Amino acid sequence: MLKADQLACARGGCRILHGIDFTLAAGEVLAVLGTNGAGKSTLMSTLTGELSADAGCVELGGRALGDWPALERARRLAVLPQSSTLAFPFACEEVVAMGRLPHDSGHERDLQIIELAMRAADVAHLRARNYLTLSGGERQRVHLARVLGQIWESEGACLLLDEPTASLDLAHQHMTLAQARAVAQRGGAVLVILHDLNLAARYADRILLLDRGRMAALGSPWEVLDAQRIQAVFDVSVKIDRHPQQDCPLVII
Repeated sequence: MLKADQLACARGGCRILHGIDFTLAAGEVLAVLGTNGAGKSTLMSTLTGELSADAGCVELGGRALGDWPALERARRLAVLPQSSTLAFPFACEEVVAMGRLPHDSGHERDLQIIELAMRAADVAHLRARNYLTLSGGERQRVHLARVLGQIWESEGACLLLDEPTASLDLAHQHMTLAQARAVAQRGGAVLVILHDLNLAARYADRILLLDRGRMAALGSPWEVLDAQRIQAVFDVSVKIDRHPQQDCPLVII
């Protein structure tokens, strides 16, 4: 669905990404991990077309990202950035409804999808609230509902999430990643940038580990979350055990 082919990118004349190469497949959740400055946000900006690649290319559905008309691309690719700036006193339901703007599914169906997306993000009870009065975590969940609604019925949809759990409490961190899994189960593909290794281990099918702009590892959580590799990349000594309730590794610091 989404492919990075030998991707390289620079910011301010400094090369940040080197030779990034992976394919995000339908039905998959791919977590991107790395230290601060490893290139995670630069990768996200390049995958969304916000930042131009210096080498290599990004493809969506077998076509170069830049070849997609903006409206058509918006029906297939939804992006939740680290922070979303909105300075107008819209009701939360109006903010979520913005995700349906690229579609022509009709007013009644849009209302149904908006309601489903708001329930999925646990913001249905906030539908009439002024967005500007919400807490940071509530705002993040409203925008999660917006991007979920954007691709709710889209065939071949891709969802890109940049640190979506950063401002959330524990329950809503798991809810957010459970919704990412639900998108994948409906046939979509999800790429999510995370800092929490255990959240990545539990919810991701594969993990891409970045180290100073390069791919340090790409594979299943069991393949990537190796104690020696974590020590080398994060400079933290850990123990890897089996999660007592899930079939995934547990990183113990």
